[in-house]
Amino acid sequence: MNFTISPTVFEKHPGLTVGVIVTTQIDNAKTHPEIAQLLRQEEAHIRSSMDPDTFRDHPHIASLQEVHRSFGSNPNKFPPSVQALVKRVLKGGTLPSINSLVDVYNIISLRYVICAGAEDTDACNGDIQLAFADGNEAFLPLGEQEHAPPEAGELVYKDHAGIICRKLNWREGDRTKITDSTKNAVVVVEGFPPFPKKQLEQALEELANLLQKYCRATTRIEVLHTDKTDCIVH
Repeated sequence: MNFTISPTVFEKHPGLTVGVIVTTQIDNAKTHPEIAQLLRQEEAHIRSSMDPDTFRDHPHIASLQEVHRSFGSNPNKFPPSVQALVKRVLKGGTLPSINSLVDVYNIISLRYVICAGAEDTDACNGDIQLAFADGNEAFLPLGEQEHAPPEAGELVYKDHAGIICRKLNWREGDRTKITDSTKNAVVVVEGFPPFPKKQLEQALEELANLLQKYCRATTRIEVLHTDKTDCIVH
């Protein structure tokens, strides 16, 4: 199984860099109090460094908003994942504990103000691709019972069976969600300009270390860009 980025994506976003952590032999069933403590620390930092009225002006969030607008999506109605996390924290909320893998990528997402997500590769069907949707693909949103297919031209993650994440990083699919029983996964961190490549690599290293520590996982980091558009994930 490969993870690929369509050439048409790089035509519209030539400065895009996507970090991929191939994560195997995961133990995702245990809970770790230290993870909750790390989440609270990152939430506190967000509250001390951002303002509820102006957080969308943060260069990383502002960039993501422009990316979403570029494929016709309203980023305030369908927010990029990190925008939604930051908004929740600034409104006084805390992030719920989902499972160790999801919690640790949320830690990194808040720490670097960057979108991060993951898919259970054992639940995927064929290659995973970041591409523009044709509008006919199947998509069952996380926790829902009814399908909600993408619009044509929407930037999505998909496999041979359909969409696994809509509007780039807005809504996760139910079929490939990370669960307590997930053993193999691909963890993705998106670096759109002006996010520095060196900082992306640092975020990936920290995330891989957390996955090793708390999920006892084996990890391999890949960085995709215009000159390297795919990698093996399974």
